[in-house]
Amino acid sequence: MDLTTLSLADLKKLRKDVEKAITGFEVRKKQEALAALEAKAAEMGFSLSELTGPGKKATAPKYRNPEDGNQTWTGRGRQPDWFKAAIASGKTAEELKI
Repeated sequence: MDLTTLSLADLKKLRKDVEKAITGFEVRKKQEALAALEAKAAEMGFSLSELTGPGKKATAPKYRNPEDGNQTWTGRGRQPDWFKAAIASGKTAEELKI
């Protein structure tokens, strides 16, 4: 793919698609790892929760900063500055969803 022939809009869409693909890949790999751990624990006669004990369940991020894909927000608690700035610039929360 020759990126130099793409328009700015196409490049931004491509970046968004790549970020989504990366996030989806990471989610699938984590699910595979969890399934493998649960299977191994069951093979040894335990549930994974018995071995790890009660813990705080992590909340998956719901929104991603379009300018910096490393910045995410779960939609809970205080809105991060990047989220407020994006909304103030005219973006909608729906556009920021992962």
